[in-house]
Amino acid sequence: MADPSSYRPRPGEIPDSPGVYRFRDEHRRVIYVGKAKSLRQRLANYFQDLANLHPRTRTMVTTAASVEWTVVSTEVEALQLEYSWIKEYDPRFNVKYRDDKSYPYLAVTMNEEFPRVQVMRGHKKKGVRYFGPYGHAWAIRDTVDLLLRVFPVRTCSAGVFKNAARTGRPCLLGYIGKCSAPCVGRITPDDHWDLADEFCDFMAGRTGTYLRRLERQMADAAEEMEYERAARLRDDIGALRKAMEKSAVVLADATDADLIAVAEDELEAAVQIFHVRGGRVRGQRGWVTDKVEEITTGALVEHALQQLYGEESGDAVPKEVLVPALPDPVEPVQLWLTERRGSGVSLRIPQRGDKKALMETVQRNAQQALVLHKTKRASDLTTRSRALEEIAEALDLDSAPLRVECYDISHLQGDDVVASMVVFEDGLARKSEYRRFQIKGFEGQDDVRSMHEVITRRFRRYLAEKEKTGEWADGEGLTDGEQRTEGEQRTEGEQRMDGGQRTDGGQRTDGEAGTAGGTGPDDGEALTHGPALKDEDGRPKRFAYPPQLVVVDGGQPQVAAAQRALDELGIDDVAVCGLAKRLEEVWLPREDDPVVLPRTSEGLYLLQRVRDEAHRFAITYQRAKRAKRFRAGPLDEVPGLGETRKQALIKHFGSVKRLRSATIDQICEVPGIGRKTAETVAAALAGATPAGPAVNTATGEIMDDEDGAPETTADAPGEPVSAGTPDERRGQER
Repeated sequence: MADPSSYRPRPGEIPDSPGVYRFRDEHRRVIYVGKAKSLRQRLANYFQDLANLHPRTRTMVTTAASVEWTVVSTEVEALQLEYSWIKEYDPRFNVKYRDDKSYPYLAVTMNEEFPRVQVMRGHKKKGVRYFGPYGHAWAIRDTVDLLLRVFPVRTCSAGVFKNAARTGRPCLLGYIGKCSAPCVGRITPDDHWDLADEFCDFMAGRTGTYLRRLERQMADAAEEMEYERAARLRDDIGALRKAMEKSAVVLADATDADLIAVAEDELEAAVQIFHVRGGRVRGQRGWVTDKVEEITTGALVEHALQQLYGEESGDAVPKEVLVPALPDPVEPVQLWLTERRGSGVSLRIPQRGDKKALMETVQRNAQQALVLHKTKRASDLTTRSRALEEIAEALDLDSAPLRVECYDISHLQGDDVVASMVVFEDGLARKSEYRRFQIKGFEGQDDVRSMHEVITRRFRRYLAEKEKTGEWADGEGLTDGEQRTEGEQRTEGEQRMDGGQRTDGGQRTDGEAGTAGGTGPDDGEALTHGPALKDEDGRPKRFAYPPQLVVVDGGQPQVAAAQRALDELGIDDVAVCGLAKRLEEVWLPREDDPVVLPRTSEGLYLLQRVRDEAHRFAITYQRAKRAKRFRAGPLDEVPGLGETRKQALIKHFGSVKRLRSATIDQICEVPGIGRKTAETVAAALAGATPAGPAVNTATGEIMDDEDGAPETTADAPGEPVSAGTPDERRGQER
């Protein structure tokens, strides 16, 4: 625990001007970001008698080890910079609203030649119009199904669209009149775009125009005795009115507004937002946050506005934002919202009438959300705290291990040996901190040696980061034998989970296909991570923060190997234990007998969850590597030949065997392949060993490539023949 007086700035050093300040901990990690109209007055509040501070503010200033600030010109700039830094650094003591779900939106892809109506979640994309959020995806589909009678816009995926265009036959919706079938040319791109634009206008609340137009067309059809057409128009009007009834009118005059309500107690706050468009409630969402410091309702509202509109612009920011309390001061926030929208935004507290009544409804929803959250979380918080306390007591630790790292080794009969590192903080998985390793120091099956290598590499990187930040005096860092060479600063075995780090010669494994939305390498868990850090930054580093406890999947030998690695590096403030699968025994270094926790122990349950997560993460990576190795072929060794051109070669020649026998001139006939590339491909295939014939595992028949069966390589789909049944192969995995 640090003494705030040890890093308090000298008198007169802090400027009396607007700005943004950052508190950092002993590891240079940013733990709090704030803004102030006067930096001098605001920071002085933190450096007073600790007894006068709010308990959570006291925790923050005693956790911090330094404070720094940046001066800006206006309060609006301070607001923008504060939001940017909170998004960048993810400080642990800032108010961060935890969204209680991933809300679906009705999206219209107006950036495509033929706009598509679909359900979307996650980050918003440029050129796509969004409506919502909705509570459930089925509510969107019900609404769209009703509106497609009147606005038959495309709803199919790109694959279905291309297949219909290729065959000249539309899908079922095209036959029943719920799609205008642009795939087969029944409507021009311009007319289809206009249709999608009308759909968006209707969803935006401009409904009266279309209803009056359809009613007039129905009357004209009836007058001309076109009764079938009049009946169809009558049904269309009914469908539109039914879709409108799904969201009742709550505000007159087609009002566009967002209503934000806050329910709070001393520790937590819940925020509820109603999105009103065209006078109708189009969506609802809710957030919950811990009150990390003493904070007013107006400040909570300000943070909610930052999170709600920080990434929005244009019509996504409504003309009116109704709140229970105004930020202090309100002018910078209102100017910021106006800049986001591009026109005036009214930020105010409703005083009377329908808007005040609706705000009371939103407030009741917020209060109920807080009660429900506290009911759910009470037992969860208690359980996790008890589990950490039980682990600390069983392992004789000085304090509860708030950060736990677990390591596991995975291989298949000694091949593709990999390791995983998973991180739990405060008893919860922190998936952005997960790491995975390839065992590179030796070949073969040796779990003990593998564990020693992984622990050594992980904590050597920690010591290197610690030395770079100057946390010890010169000469206390790594010894000469422990210094990393430049080539070791980022090895293939220490991959970042950012979806962009390549492995194994530059190609991504199937499990590494990260997306901009943060999709991870296996089950879709978020494994995104920022770029490598500079010393002065406070973003999370790759191996910069030490755990209080290292858990290894294994028994006494693995624990001894991990402890030996730490001893060799001179690290004596990290506890080590192992969890053996057979009897779920907890092993400690240099102990002949294990620690046996009761089967009903919450601490044992937490250790099991950590161990199982490490095993899952390791075996997923190992399977991805094995699958990639099985698919590897001679074309993978051709420098500069990417996946697209490899597929073009295989598609043109049918197989690697035919490609190997082709001349350079014939290879040049493939689109995108120049003569230099063709010569490189021919040389690579001439020096490669031909693959063995594919075998039909059901009949034992050898499939001759000349008969049209593709070779089982990376260049053509297919699973290679391997010994044993699938169940037997899974049993051989570690």
